[in-house]
Amino acid sequence: MKNKILFVLCLLVGLLFLNGGLNKFFNYIPVPPDLPEGQVNMFTAMMQVGWLMPLIAVAEIVGGILFIIPRFRPLGAIILFPILIGILLTNLTVAPEGIPLTSIMFAIWTWVIIENFPKYRPMVNS
Repeated sequence: MKNKILFVLCLLVGLLFLNGGLNKFFNYIPVPPDLPEGQVNMFTAMMQVGWLMPLIAVAEIVGGILFIIPRFRPLGAIILFPILIGILLTNLTVAPEGIPLTSIMFAIWTWVIIENFPKYRPMVNS
């Protein structure tokens, strides 16, 4: 039962990242007109660096797909970690309305890390 719950939660989080990454390429989600000024400035600055948004998009797409597949979930969690930290910091500094969803995603990510910690042990043992 625990594995089924974890799979469904990872499926949802993986689809969120997949959707976010695809949206960076195809722009099919309209931008809300009432974005905070700090968030608009941050996204404008990120768009000025031509390679940054495609890199984030590819990482979100690849990480999201790997996060869904149980065999590759530990690798997907590692790929999504810096993106998740960036989302968390963005929500803490300029867009606090996103903190609840980000907290849930971070909790699911933490569960995946804890469940797969033996697979990470060679990375932390030297």
